[in-house]
Amino acid sequence: PAAVAKLTGTNTAMEVTTEAVQILGGTGFTMDHPVERMMRDSKITQIYEGTNEIQKLVISGAILR
Repeated sequence: PAAVAKLTGTNTAMEVTTEAVQILGGTGFTMDHPVERMMRDSKITQIYEGTNEIQKLVISGAILR
């Protein structure tokens, strides 16, 4: 289902970009670095079109049917 794809994709994107910022250290947080923008974009995808918490409820509801 779409909820599984959104949940998996957004969580993976956030994990990857967070790790990239960790690797880059302070440089990763500067507005000049593309990784900083990617991390912001990844975070917002967890929120719009239904938060990941709502997606978990949708998935669990589908499983229980």
